[in-house]
Amino acid sequence: MTLHRDEVLETVHKTRGRPRAFDRDAALRRAMEVFWAKGFDTCSMADLVDAMGINSPSLYAAFGSKEDLYREAIALYSAAEGGAAVRQLRAHESARDGLRAMFRTSIELFTSGAGPRGCMIFLGGMSVAPEHGELRDELRKIRRQVASAIAARLNDARKHGELHANADIHALAALCMTLFAGLSIEAQDGVRRNALYAAIDQFIASLPFESK
Repeated sequence: MTLHRDEVLETVHKTRGRPRAFDRDAALRRAMEVFWAKGFDTCSMADLVDAMGINSPSLYAAFGSKEDLYREAIALYSAAEGGAAVRQLRAHESARDGLRAMFRTSIELFTSGAGPRGCMIFLGGMSVAPEHGELRDELRKIRRQVASAIAARLNDARKHGELHANADIHALAALCMTLFAGLSIEAQDGVRRNALYAAIDQFIASLPFESK
């Protein structure tokens, strides 16, 4: 019989006769913060151990490799902070308002914290070296999912007459993704939040929405 990884870890912990002495969820969130600030390649295991407040054996037992920990950190970011923007896109009746809310939420996220960090997904892809091809592909897949969500929202707007009938949905979605990346870099460079708000307002005003 072959045991899955979680079953193996459970067996190890039971054999040792003592429970894990840390909050796994809290430790993962601290790891996410370190990866977000430093990126994958420049973040060392020592950085992670210090931030998570656990020793190396506990880290490896709970999370596996650095790559596995990064995957979990990305999943947490996507489900929480990073996913808020796409949720805003879908939360509004009009695509125009949804796009504006999506970008404003992103700007608030990118410029929050002790120092502006940009987007963990967009900028994170630049911090993973080519030898970690699977990680790079996984980040690329997440970005493509965001692009697909934007395209679907724009396509729905076109069907309902909110967006011009001749609008190129895929080109507009690509333009939105380009803006996402640009906002992330601008935020990391310290551009003020109000300046970024003004930029997205100008962008949305240029889109081929039908007049209200």
